[in-house]
Amino acid sequence: MDLQLDGNAALVTASSSGLGKASAKALAREGVNVVINGRDEDRLAEAKEEVEEVATGEVLAQSGDLTDPDETVALVEATVEEFGGLDHLVTSAGGPPSGAFMDTDDEDWEHAYQLLVMSVVRLAREAAPHLQESDHGTIVNITSRSVKEALDSLVLSNSVRMSVIGLEKTLSKELAPEVRANAVLPGPHETSRIQDLVNDAVDRGEYDSYEEGLQGWAGNPLERIGDPMELGNTVAFLSSPKSGFINGTALPIDGGSTGANL
Repeated sequence: MDLQLDGNAALVTASSSGLGKASAKALAREGVNVVINGRDEDRLAEAKEEVEEVATGEVLAQSGDLTDPDETVALVEATVEEFGGLDHLVTSAGGPPSGAFMDTDDEDWEHAYQLLVMSVVRLAREAAPHLQESDHGTIVNITSRSVKEALDSLVLSNSVRMSVIGLEKTLSKELAPEVRANAVLPGPHETSRIQDLVNDAVDRGEYDSYEEGLQGWAGNPLERIGDPMELGNTVAFLSSPKSGFINGTALPIDGGSTGANL
């Protein structure tokens, strides 16, 4: 399917690894000029090479810390300067640390809020004028299935990510009709973080093999863990005119594991 994205420009944050990188690859494969972002410059350079292997457009690597207001604004400015505009914003960020409520302090809450919420606020505010000038502006927020169903020992993610959904829904109304805003809610996918967790569990003797450990993360009717590109492909679809009547939606991508009816 031709997603009709060739020549568009996109900024994908936290895309030096994981689901952000998969989203950048999916967009780049469709001919989108993509800015990828991360804090670790070595890992960012490796990600740039990986994205370029499938890209039919240009790829720009821009380092930056999403908790730094100036660096967040600079990401949008760099995209517009490099590609002459901005059509698609995809926000992602590394998850906050796990932990129970009584094990978190004010500093933990503040950092999670800055990372997960204020980064999206600043990116959307800076990007909005450019997205509205586009013929097909979109925002896709990568959050977590925890906004649908609270997960054990993830009080920060369960609580703070809900703000991103409220923001996404508001943007879907306030920026329309020029800009559509949606969110994706991933369950476990085979990212480097999951790979490390599984390998650590194997080393501790909890599983006999990596494959067995990976299966232990499945916990869904499809009986497997997600491929990051499956999420990336969905992000590309939501960014495309092919999904032109989808707006204000929060879409679980979790193999059906979420127990909520809606």
